[in-house]
Amino acid sequence: MKVDVAIIGGGLVGCSTALALRQKGLSVALLERGFCGAQASGTNYGGVRRQGRPTEQLPLAQRAHAVWPKLKQLIGIDGEFRRTGQLKLARNEAEMASLEAYARTAASTDLQLELIGSRALAERFPWVSRDVAFGASFSADDGQANPRLVSAGFAAAARRAGVAIFEQTPVLGVSREACGFLVEAQGKPAIRAMHLVNAAGAWAGPFADAFGEGVPLGRIYPSMIVTEPMKVFMTVNTGVEGGNVYARQVERGNCIIGGERGLARADDADFSRPTGSAVTRVMQRAVQLFPLLKGAHAIRFWSGTEGAMPDKNPVIGASRTTPDLIHAFGFSGAGFQIAPGVGEVIAELITTGETTTPIDAFSIDRFSVDAALGSGAGVFPQSLQSRGT
Repeated sequence: MKVDVAIIGGGLVGCSTALALRQKGLSVALLERGFCGAQASGTNYGGVRRQGRPTEQLPLAQRAHAVWPKLKQLIGIDGEFRRTGQLKLARNEAEMASLEAYARTAASTDLQLELIGSRALAERFPWVSRDVAFGASFSADDGQANPRLVSAGFAAAARRAGVAIFEQTPVLGVSREACGFLVEAQGKPAIRAMHLVNAAGAWAGPFADAFGEGVPLGRIYPSMIVTEPMKVFMTVNTGVEGGNVYARQVERGNCIIGGERGLARADDADFSRPTGSAVTRVMQRAVQLFPLLKGAHAIRFWSGTEGAMPDKNPVIGASRTTPDLIHAFGFSGAGFQIAPGVGEVIAELITTGETTTPIDAFSIDRFSVDAALGSGAGVFPQSLQSRGT
């Protein structure tokens, strides 16, 4: 099979990239080791926020911000996207000072933040505990969406647009050829492509290593809780400075709550489970901040696997060792909102060689890690081939 672009990874980044490339007329094959959107892209909290990101991410977040209201036109569904606003709470003077400092830093960007004192917070958001909340920062244009719907929606839209999507297809090896790349996958014919996109999420490290670009990619396992349907009281997507609890309420009345990590399964680190102790801790924090949650039944828990970088910034951009290879991974638990913008950026890089959105801060060569695998040729060792990635 010959295509213009092969994409490894069927998360939201991979699928949004595939769709953006098809809209520019390129032929695309996407390979996913499991099911599209089944890991971090479909199991995350669902916050569509710019507030609180490292400031170098804000131009990319602003680009994605323009895509979210157009979801129905783009993928056929709105994904339950709502611009509810995003409230970030401070529980003490130090946390409020941190929010104020961030607001000053973000003032030169398109992110408009409103700082709210304790009295105004109690008047406007009476469901937030007066005993715990000291103040807040509010981004009126941020919001929330349903990751299970959005991730599947991008994959379905990419298929309709003509992307060849191969699920349950582990990639066994990738090699550089004179005119592109050869991608070998389990149970499928080889794919030849002029361009290659490494969007493999928590599994992206070996692909970077194989081309001589080792990175300190770790894993995190975000853990979520959903309650029974309740009377709607939480009007905005809410987080806390420090990040150890966040909550939102959907129109059906269920509250989605996060703030702790799951643990990798002992028999297979590709998968994770929530822990009872973490669920208890985050629910206790949530009840302290939002007293109306007291007595609510938690009806479901889940976790997912996400790639994470030490500086919490992703790797996005062209390979420094291999022409026509582009990396996009390591979103560190915050890739949901920016993913549609990342897809547009990668499509620009492939079709024009440059992008209008600054991404220098996300270059793969910001890390000085020796490649654990390969020397730039791109052929995986037998140990990795036997397992599949």
